[in-house]
Amino acid sequence: MRRLPSLNALRFFDSAARQSSFSLAAKELCVTHSAVSQQVRQLEEWLGCALFERRAGGVHLTAAGLRLQRAAQEAFDLLERRCDELRRSTQPAELAVGAPASFLSNWLIPRLERFEALHPDIRIRLQTAADAALLNTQRVDALILAGRDWPREWNVTPLFAETIGPVCAPARAARIRVAADVLDAPLLHTTSRPDAWKDWAARQGIELAPPQHGREFDHLGHMLEAAAAGLGIAIAPAVLVEADLHRGRLAAPLGFVESGASFTLCTRKDPARADAALDRLRGWLLDSAAAN
Repeated sequence: MRRLPSLNALRFFDSAARQSSFSLAAKELCVTHSAVSQQVRQLEEWLGCALFERRAGGVHLTAAGLRLQRAAQEAFDLLERRCDELRRSTQPAELAVGAPASFLSNWLIPRLERFEALHPDIRIRLQTAADAALLNTQRVDALILAGRDWPREWNVTPLFAETIGPVCAPARAARIRVAADVLDAPLLHTTSRPDAWKDWAARQGIELAPPQHGREFDHLGHMLEAAAAGLGIAIAPAVLVEADLHRGRLAAPLGFVESGASFTLCTRKDPARADAALDRLRGWLLDSAAAN
């Protein structure tokens, strides 16, 4: 039989020692100040020595308290790590994956069932996100974005090149034969990619002169709905209009050209983290991109 004091008393002591305050320890443990004080007093009685000096400004560890704090911290840290390892081994790994809403709905979600069938021990939690801060603050484990330049502190895995092109209602598409024909129609834009038409026109060797402002939308999905309704011609990545093209809601009369950007899986460089679930997600994304 182990000769140890109450583990609950040691837990209360550990919190009070870290916080240098019985009140803050009580808040952390969701108990009353008197409950912390009573547990510490019982521990001191069991040990036969004082662990804290009570002062007006709070509590301070005695020499004996410092020795016990070091031992308690090591023991609780070890227990926390082992319990976390055991919990992870018996529960599905969870990965938070962020991407723009249009990419989630048009590319990732339709393929997610295949990933879950291959990897039933990994749960993917999707989050609409295009903000790099979410990755840097660890609110997501990975981001999938379209771009060219990436922060040095990220690991980046290009999945496939982004190709863009004009899309519109089939009736309007029948009147478009060459790139210059789009200049006769209202152009539809998104606030997230204000230069998309300009970039596409430059690759076609034409100039939008004078600049055509047309209608602007805050969401790619709304812009595509407007294009399908005949309100103008949208510019969009091919991968995000696949379903509408197959259903015949939209047509791409001039096809698509590479924009110079790539859809890329971005994760943090963290030497302390060896995440097998992320590696498996990365491999599946690369396979899916190749099949696409």
